[in-house]
Amino acid sequence: MKYVFLLATLSLLASCSPARRIGRDLRTKPAYTDHFTGVALYDLGQQRMLVQHNADKLFTPASNTKLLSFYAGLLTLHDSLPALRYAVRGDSLIFWGTGNPLLLHPDLPDTTALAFLRSRSERLFFSAANYEGPRFGPGWAWDDYNDDYSAELVSLPIYGNVVRFTNQSISPNHFVDSTSTVVNTNVSNSVKRLESSNQFKRPVTMRASRQDVPFRWSPTLAAQLLTATLHRPVGVVNQPIPTDARLLRGSSTDSLYKRMLHVSDNQFAEQVLFMISAERRSDKLAPVLELRRMIDSVLRYPATSAKWVDGSGLSRYNLFTPNILIDVLTKIYARVPQQRLFALLPAAGQSGTLRSMAVSDKPYVFAKSGSMSGVYNLSGYVLTRRGKTLLFSIMHNNFTLPVSEMRRRTSDLLKKVHERF
Repeated sequence: MKYVFLLATLSLLASCSPARRIGRDLRTKPAYTDHFTGVALYDLGQQRMLVQHNADKLFTPASNTKLLSFYAGLLTLHDSLPALRYAVRGDSLIFWGTGNPLLLHPDLPDTTALAFLRSRSERLFFSAANYEGPRFGPGWAWDDYNDDYSAELVSLPIYGNVVRFTNQSISPNHFVDSTSTVVNTNVSNSVKRLESSNQFKRPVTMRASRQDVPFRWSPTLAAQLLTATLHRPVGVVNQPIPTDARLLRGSSTDSLYKRMLHVSDNQFAEQVLFMISAERRSDKLAPVLELRRMIDSVLRYPATSAKWVDGSGLSRYNLFTPNILIDVLTKIYARVPQQRLFALLPAAGQSGTLRSMAVSDKPYVFAKSGSMSGVYNLSGYVLTRRGKTLLFSIMHNNFTLPVSEMRRRTSDLLKKVHERF
């Protein structure tokens, strides 16, 4: 009889385990059933899945895609970023971009390339012949061209490929003459660029104190902006990179990763793939080929189980499962010491895109969010009160409620994980 009682007790305890209770909630509670929800929770110490709910179903990942770009960078990029390639021909120095986005960037500038070019006595020439790809990623919304997250993809980004408008200034100054002030005619009271040219219309009264608007990049424009900064001529040529071209390295790779993950910088994520290409081959920048190489040779995801098309997650063509993101998080954790990794990721209630996530004590969630219309995802690491490090991917798709509501539900779920495991 005592054995029957023991079995019954064990059965009751199992049915009330945290994993079972969370699984039951995911299947039955409207907070998770009124839209498409996927959850995977993985115990790193025991190397086993604790919760799987729609964990092998495909979701639009949005900026969770940046975790794959981050991992790709960890595999290939050095501690310092490639800044330029250059070659000397007689009295001329020709240079090519490596996709590094930090040249004169308004928030995270790297002065290495500028200092190098200033120090040279040769005549300076820029060539964009090493990149022939598109300026936008596949599946990007065409009418997002005016938004700061849609900066163009190029071999030599400069000023972040955006014009920064404030109430007092326009930077770079080059665009002052192509900006006209108009009476407020649009609902948002924001700066608008003509789609096909660098002509900007600025309202008399801007709603925001600062607005970044992407400009149409060209090799000639890049050379003009450098000429104005260096106070010496920079010409444009169309020369392929020779085999004896040298590589100039710039600032710390971690500084780029941190901004990419903390503020979810789309341009940085896209240009990581450019720089990976610059590290692996010197003649051409082929970010799409690097992405495909990662899928085939490193991640090894069959075409039917995932789809990765850009570095940032702007495209709705991207499709991943919660289990795939757990796999990527596991690979990242194996390569990066926890202290460094948690400093690079946003911390709940403290930094980056998770600053507004409520936590009662010190941060216990370190993760990357991803959102767009009808999409909110969060994937990363959660520390439990019992001292465990768990990996999680929580994905919400196809909802009509505000993203803030999905953020709150996700926070509530992670609080339960933190307290119960």
